Parts: sequence; C-alpha cells; structure tokens
Amino acid sequence: MRAYLCSATLLGLTALAACSDEQADQPYSSAALAKDPVLARALNDPLMTDPDLASRNQSNAVIAFHDSHPLPPIGADEIAASRAREAARLELLSGGQVASLPLPQDNGDSVSLAGLNNAGDMVTAVGGRADCVESMDAGLLWSTQMPATSAIMPHGMVQQAAGVDTGQCVIRAVRYHTQVSVEDALEYHFTKASREGFSFEHFQGPEAQLRGEWRNEKMVVHGRAGPRGLTEIDVIHWIR
Repeated sequence: MRAYLCSATLLGLTALAACSDEQADQPYSSAALAKDPVLARALNDPLMTDPDLASRNQSNAVIAFHDSHPLPPIGADEIAASRAREAARLELLSGGQVASLPLPQDNGDSVSLAGLNNAGDMVTAVGGRADCVESMDAGLLWSTQMPATSAIMPHGMVQQAAGVDTGQCVIRAVRYHTQVSVEDALEYHFTKASREGFSFEHFQGPEAQLRGEWRNEKMVVHGRAGPRGLTEIDVIHWIR
C-alpha cells in the first residue's frame, strides 16, 4: 500500500527513489491486487468503495452505514449512468448477446431487503444457509471474492460486503450502488449467470429480484431505488 501511495504522490527525485525501493521490496502480483479493493480501484477501477467504511469490520454483519454518512464521489447524472451502462454492455457483448430478462411474476412470498443491514438477516430472508450465518464476517474484501457469475457491475460502488468460506459454509453477500436503472442491473446479472447455466425466476414485488440456481449453487439479486438518485443492488450467492 505504501508503494501505491508513493507512486501516486511523486514529490521529487527523493520520493521517486523511495518508491522504487519499496516497489522492489514489495512486488504485487495480479492475484494480490484482485484481493485488495483499494489497489484494484486505483489501478483498474473495477469497483468503488467508501474509504470511510473500509476500516470498519463488524463481526457477523454486513458493514453498516447511516444514510447521512458521506459517500465517495459517484454521480447519478446521465453522463455517469451512460458511462456505467456502456461499460457493462461492452463487457457482456464480449461474451455474446445480452440476454433479455424473463417476464416478471407476482409472488406473495417475496421479501424486501431494503431495511436489512445485517448479513445474517439478508441471507436468512432469501432462504440461504441460516446454519452458516454465525460464521460470516464483514469486510469489503469479500466483494472482490464473488464468483464471476455474481460479480458487481462496472463502476459499481460497494457499500457493504460479508461472507464465509469454511467447510460446508460458502456464502457471499454484497450491497452496492450503481448509476444505471434497476432493470439494467438485473439484466447484467441475469446475462452473466445464465451463461454459466443458472436458471432464473424474475419477481417484481415487493422489489425487483432474480432467484437463480445451478447444480448446488443459488443466488439472488434484489434491486431498488437507492439514495441520492442511485440504484441499490443486493447480491447473495451461496452453496447449498
């Protein structure tokens, strides 16, 4: 991390020399970068995280935040939305045609995750592995360890993340904000996961959601209007 900060500052030849030494002593592999959301954002910008939340780590809970908490700069304007939408579309088109969402159904058993900020509550609400909830911990790094089928959208800003990967308990839960519409976000996740064999149902109430499964894996995606004109997306992926 010190090597990254030095290279970003570049204050004179002395600083350059110091950075050079640190980079030589602390080389970063691509695998290491993929597990560090701060470095990944700085070098590749695949996701955005709130720096004020990054230091918080609550046991057995998705990282909580207050609506009044300052967010990092992410615009809800049309230019930002178009940029995010185009990046997502280009990624999807590199693997084939973008799939259309199945027609939504009404489901009285569906739940809203809007008022839940605890990972265990979210997993339990969608019918996930309740027996694994106590083993989950919170940390934004979990957002970089999502299966490819459940990775967040380009330009998405991670708000909360939690997971577990021990024994029979394998769960990921991420909440992120995006500038695109709920439908665009669901279409992105539907296309990526359906290409890998997931079959989905699409529900429209009490909030837009996808429920998918493939072999022994299940995933759900919930979407709703978020704060400051953004869209809020929850992705939960687990092995049964």
